[in-house]
Amino acid sequence: MSLISFKNFSFRYKNLKAPTLKNINLDIEAGQKVLIAGPSGSGKSTLAHCINGLIPFTYKGEITGSLEINGIRPYEKSIYEISKYVGTILQDQDGQFVGLSVGEDVAFSYENDNVPVDIMHKGVNKALKEVEMINFIKEVPHNLSGGQKQKVSIAGILATSANILLFDEPLANLDPYSSKKAMDTIDSIHKNQNKTVIVVEHRIEDVLEHDFDRIIVIDNGEIVADGTPDELLPDNILSYYGLREPLYIEVLKSCNIRLSKEDKISKIENVKKFKDSIVKDYNLNSKVKDESDKKVVLSVENISYKYYKDSEYVIKDISFNINSGEVMAILGNNGAGKSTLLKVISGIARQQEGTIKYMGEPIDRWSVKKRGQVIGYVMQNPNHMITKNIVFDEVAFGLRNNGYDEDFVKKRVEDTLKVCSLYQYRNWPIMSLSYGQRKRVTIASILAMQPKIIILDEPTAGQDYRNYREFMSFLDDIKKTGISIVMITHDMHLALEYAQRAVVMSEGRLIINDTVYNVLSNKEIIERANLKETSISKLAKIYDVEDKSSFLEYFTNKIKDGANC
Repeated sequence: MSLISFKNFSFRYKNLKAPTLKNINLDIEAGQKVLIAGPSGSGKSTLAHCINGLIPFTYKGEITGSLEINGIRPYEKSIYEISKYVGTILQDQDGQFVGLSVGEDVAFSYENDNVPVDIMHKGVNKALKEVEMINFIKEVPHNLSGGQKQKVSIAGILATSANILLFDEPLANLDPYSSKKAMDTIDSIHKNQNKTVIVVEHRIEDVLEHDFDRIIVIDNGEIVADGTPDELLPDNILSYYGLREPLYIEVLKSCNIRLSKEDKISKIENVKKFKDSIVKDYNLNSKVKDESDKKVVLSVENISYKYYKDSEYVIKDISFNINSGEVMAILGNNGAGKSTLLKVISGIARQQEGTIKYMGEPIDRWSVKKRGQVIGYVMQNPNHMITKNIVFDEVAFGLRNNGYDEDFVKKRVEDTLKVCSLYQYRNWPIMSLSYGQRKRVTIASILAMQPKIIILDEPTAGQDYRNYREFMSFLDDIKKTGISIVMITHDMHLALEYAQRAVVMSEGRLIINDTVYNVLSNKEIIERANLKETSISKLAKIYDVEDKSSFLEYFTNKIKDGANC
């Protein structure tokens, strides 16, 4: 008998007319590792909520058909009973914490089960060591960075006895190194503890490196594909449904190489036989690009910042320029000081040393409001920015505060919502939206103000590939008007495709300021800043290409241009 079994299962939320899940027939065997993927709004999170009991106990609605987990029907039990079978990591970390400290939060499941204190302490310490968070055991969870919160959530699930582990976007907000460690941890749990692992995730390349048994693709509430990675990757199933294939597979397809499941391309080592075709394409068509000088719009000069007078500097002696109409990526590991740096630039925090100049004029004494007229800042966590209940009102908030008439506000807001794929939700309560959709609302509220520089902290976190491309294509267009875009990102694909330059930070210091291609082909920098070598660079290594930077640039642009055709 299957561990998880859906039979002709449908679910309709209480406030909606049409079902979100339609006629789901799905069996997951004990011990399998399964990836559930699909575009935003496809129903994949709803499917996950049915498994972990949030439906129907938190999200009310109508169920038809049947769902059994380990022989029981979860919707006929309590959510506490279901938690004994299914442990969950939520995408929105803030909604998961219950303890006043990291240690208390990880100990929650032990306390519920009346585990003796000495065993509890050992279990908590072991879980936190596995995610490299033992030094934060006494810290308040809400004071942690996004990536650190995610690690604590993973530690919490390690402390449960549930045989089914459900991860809802476990890589959101994690730097590449931490993402790999998180997937290594999940992989280790799966192999060593014989858990059944279900992962809901957009970052398919990062996930598939870790030997998944199946990919289940959901679209419009229905299962549209279900197979092994080697069965699904040769076709265009993922891209057809708005999902991103691994980069190295996009390279193969951009060169019109015919693929089949026998090629076993889920492992990059198996594509060595295509070397001649790939290298020939590169040698014939790659060209050196001429990058003309651009006007400096903002200069950061020797900036240092610390939280308290007697504390150590969080960022130290940072200097770089932001040019007119460029996209710059700020890269580095969690805790490197990236978010702090951008808060200083936007005026939310004030540096103790150094100066910031806009068009040559020092702006250190400008008020946050005045600085906000030229520098728009979008926080990493959308819940920290939202002030209104309705989507339209949130995006209109800044415009109304600046005294624009309502006709102007209406047109500007509607245009912005269309660009951000949110127009259909304009009259929705914001809390009814997914985490990724709320993220886009906060971005839209800044874009509506049309600042000269836009700072984005993890702009595409929680967004599917289709919405990601649509949104970044818009940013690509507005930079041509002279607007500069600075973005913190852990998504190397995003940096490769859309940023001209990368500033890389580690331990509060700037360690390199160069083209993205040079940065992401530099092994020393990648290791020092906890970045990740892209699979295109790995291809260059497998194919013995000497100039990895040029190879990376050529195929990144070839893929991007092809996707835009």
